[in-house]
Amino acid sequence: MQKTKLSVIIITKNEQDLIRDCLQSISWANEIIIVDSGSHDNTLDICREYTQHILTNSDWQGFGYQKNLALQQATGDWVFSIDADERVTPDLKQEIQKAIQSGTHIAYKIPRLTYFLGKEMRHGGWWPDYVLRLFLREQAEFSQDIVHEKVLVEGATGLLKSPLIHHSYNNLEQVLVKNDQYSTAAAIKAHTQGKQSSLGKALARAGWTFIRAYVLRAGFLDGKEGFIAAFSKAEETYYRQLKLSYLCK
Repeated sequence: MQKTKLSVIIITKNEQDLIRDCLQSISWANEIIIVDSGSHDNTLDICREYTQHILTNSDWQGFGYQKNLALQQATGDWVFSIDADERVTPDLKQEIQKAIQSGTHIAYKIPRLTYFLGKEMRHGGWWPDYVLRLFLREQAEFSQDIVHEKVLVEGATGLLKSPLIHHSYNNLEQVLVKNDQYSTAAAIKAHTQGKQSSLGKALARAGWTFIRAYVLRAGFLDGKEGFIAAFSKAEETYYRQLKLSYLCK
């Protein structure tokens, strides 16, 4: 029997401004699984318009743990993992449907096209940002990383062509908040891996991060937003290394 049933999994927290467009873009799936970590806005009310498969888990142990929890609720042959700030285009929908019908691979990577402050980012390391999001449920799981989790599969992995749209940062306030959140989580992850840092390392790595993104990867071709994105990434790197240095004391 051909395995073609598709489950979509999403983890959420206070995503009322983004989640409807995300859900609408994948409303054609056989089932949608939501694992929420304690939203106190209208996120869950919006989610209930599209699915009743909603689980709340406020015991946050990291992105990997939360996504594995969502994966455990899925019943489809195939699973597609998407974030609230991402969108599936009609072209990508068709590619996903063809991929799961063909059964050529057990998992697929998808190019992700990110919008930063409303700007389509084509340089600076932003494109193509291949992410593994489509996979056979019984042959994959998420790493238990607190941040920057990965899908772990063993077997042939294919590539899709149509991009997954990613509305990463819509305003500067989001840039600042996410930089603080991600730098803290990444510092904790590095600390658990036995890594160390210092003020000097923080400065050096931040400088290199900016040069690599803005100059070597031609972030300057994305205009003002290219500069802001490169500087923001350097700032996140700086605070991640600085926070790690204090965790090591």
